[in-house]
Amino acid sequence: MSPFFVKAIQLLMSLSLLIILHELGHFIPARIFKTRVEKFFLFFDVKFALFKKKIGETTYGIGWLPLGGYVKISGMIDESMDTEQMQQPAKPWEFRSKPAWQRLIIMLGGVTVNLILGFLIYIMILFVWGKNTLYTEALPLGLDPSPTAKQIGFETGDQLITVDGKKLDNVLEINKLLFLRSVESVTVKHSNGKTEQLSIPENFGNQMFESGELMPFSPVIPAIIDSILPNSVAAKSGLMPNDKLISVDDSKISNWTDFKNEMADKSQTYRMVYERNRSIDTLQITSDKEGKLGVYPQVSSIQFTNEKLGIMSSIEEGISFGYWTLHDYIAQFKYIFTKKGASQLGGFGAIGNMFPATWDWKGFWASTALISIILAFMNILPIPALDGGHVMFLAYEIITGKKPNDKFMEYAQMFGFFLLLALVLYANGNDLYRLIFS
Repeated sequence: MSPFFVKAIQLLMSLSLLIILHELGHFIPARIFKTRVEKFFLFFDVKFALFKKKIGETTYGIGWLPLGGYVKISGMIDESMDTEQMQQPAKPWEFRSKPAWQRLIIMLGGVTVNLILGFLIYIMILFVWGKNTLYTEALPLGLDPSPTAKQIGFETGDQLITVDGKKLDNVLEINKLLFLRSVESVTVKHSNGKTEQLSIPENFGNQMFESGELMPFSPVIPAIIDSILPNSVAAKSGLMPNDKLISVDDSKISNWTDFKNEMADKSQTYRMVYERNRSIDTLQITSDKEGKLGVYPQVSSIQFTNEKLGIMSSIEEGISFGYWTLHDYIAQFKYIFTKKGASQLGGFGAIGNMFPATWDWKGFWASTALISIILAFMNILPIPALDGGHVMFLAYEIITGKKPNDKFMEYAQMFGFFLLLALVLYANGNDLYRLIFS
């Protein structure tokens, strides 16, 4: 099966699960408070439904438009825009007849379920599959900083000691921490053996974003050839996999970054010294017109270690991971309001690409947990037509003792609906643009 269909099936399964559980978060407290639920739908049934069946007072069904789902609660102005019902006298079983605190619990139910589900999935992943670690000791050649990172004192070959006084389980997470969190200092051991504490500028995340260096650190890779492109310059010259590059034009090569720095961006002839089977040899090689040889490095030298966790450790670390996942998503939200950030918004294509291209249960559940937490945050935003919009108006009612009139709620719902529709079209338009022009 092609990667596209594997991702599409995972996306459909994940969204179906999340939508059903989200809507149950509204449905269950509504029924507890004896509020009538007229419809419970997975996906939207615009004009018609793929399936529907009435059980008791509620019609359950599956719509054809996979943009979400909904529960239609009696006596509530929602996406159904059923204003005729609102013109009738309020009935005891209607949403509008219930105390504000009960209506607030009903509206917060979906978001609450999404948050709890995300945390539970992370706990399950850690308990079943453990966690992958990459300590500093696993990268003996250290890290390779980007130009922006070098400007604040990082050097090639740095070994990461601590971040704000704490040792990282995965040293490559330094990229995420610098981008999304308020890191004040990083302690490193330079290749000359000197240990230094570097102060991180407050706006370093913005600097990374503007420069496009969202991954300012990568592992230093040995200057050993892993594979060679068929019919490339390197293949024709006699270079072979596992050859270790020693020097280029008398410049010593210590790692793959050194090698890349020595290569020009245009065709050029080089004198290259390499080691093969403990023997040193030399050759003359001319790169192609783009300055390439057609060789690839041995990235397999980077080895993660899997650590199994007990149930208590899984709960503790799963809750922590879920919290920081939510924190980091909210932190990166500020970049959306920039020109560059808005251009990177994605729709269903971007969400689908979160899933692995081959079937992998761990990858599926990790992506589902992330989407669940994202849905919780997005739904609580104070936008009419979202749960957060209803919560905002309910909070106003609780504080002031005054309920917004139905006509205002109707217009607010319409505004929120068209705003969300515009965002969906824009985000999916970005996906289409990237597909065509990337």
